[in-house]
Amino acid sequence: MGSSAKRKKEKKQDFQKQKLRVGKGKLKAANATDTSFKAKSIALKQQSLSANAPSVEAQCAHHLALLNHKSDTQRRDSLAFLTTAIVNNAPGTPLPQPSSVILPAVQRLVLDGSNKVREQLLKLLQSLPKGDIASHSDQLLLHTRAGMTHLAAEIRVFALDVLEWLLGAAADEVVSCAGGWVKMLKCFLGLLGWQTDTSGKWSTPKSFGKAGGDTKVQVKQMGALALFLKAGLVPLTVAPIDLSGNGFPLWQTEHHVLSQRSNAYAHLNLFGAPRDEEAEMYEDREDRQRVFHERAELAIVAGLEQATKGGGELGRAAAHLRKIVKEGMADYRGEEIAQQ
Repeated sequence: MGSSAKRKKEKKQDFQKQKLRVGKGKLKAANATDTSFKAKSIALKQQSLSANAPSVEAQCAHHLALLNHKSDTQRRDSLAFLTTAIVNNAPGTPLPQPSSVILPAVQRLVLDGSNKVREQLLKLLQSLPKGDIASHSDQLLLHTRAGMTHLAAEIRVFALDVLEWLLGAAADEVVSCAGGWVKMLKCFLGLLGWQTDTSGKWSTPKSFGKAGGDTKVQVKQMGALALFLKAGLVPLTVAPIDLSGNGFPLWQTEHHVLSQRSNAYAHLNLFGAPRDEEAEMYEDREDRQRVFHERAELAIVAGLEQATKGGGELGRAAAHLRKIVKEGMADYRGEEIAQQ
């Protein structure tokens, strides 16, 4: 048989259909893999299986670490988990993670670019015990001021919500912490555009537009300023002491009891760096009245006159703020003391 005939025969075999016999299976391919083996277990590297689930404390610590995640969805979900853990915590038992660990980790999210993350952050802050907020008010106020002067309008408005919550939780610590009084007054004056020149006239900086831009935003800013001034200037109503059955009169009892502050002598700044007037602590209402009169009262009164002329919602907010200023400065005797 010649070579050409052999090639024709081999080529013909490629197109011939194989006849299958009953009882015989199809022939296996030459590159077939044998999968008939059986294994009792499969071992995976770097994996540990445990019958016990991680504790709530460990899960909270894990979610606190995830707050640095680049995904805003992950940050929001971690904040939601922490909020749920705090809300569902049994009364009288310590939190899964103490507030001293949670607050430093979440306070920077006041400046987060995601609206959903900021909303969840506010829910988390509102779920924390109010008694744990006082010792962290200075750091929270620092991030709040940064948010109030942020370039994004949404973050500026959200920072006002955080400030209102902070005043509701620890108003006395906010107005008396280092830099809490003067720096906040300067921040509000800059936001509202209430600045006075040498002639005492009211002016509006061009950077924020007319008195801060949008009317609703300005109304919210004035409402937050009213709460801030009320906490710092308006005297607290102290209930009269019941002396029935006690023959010895008690005078100024609140000055002789143990202080409820964690650092009662922080205003003395014994071991800290020297501070200027802006970074000082003004724990006394009289000192806050003096600083307010010297630095902000003239600008605020002039600004309120212009805002009241606008009427509407802006005029009502200005009227409420003017009432707070008059009530807080009604008993101010700074000039009389200076003359004496």
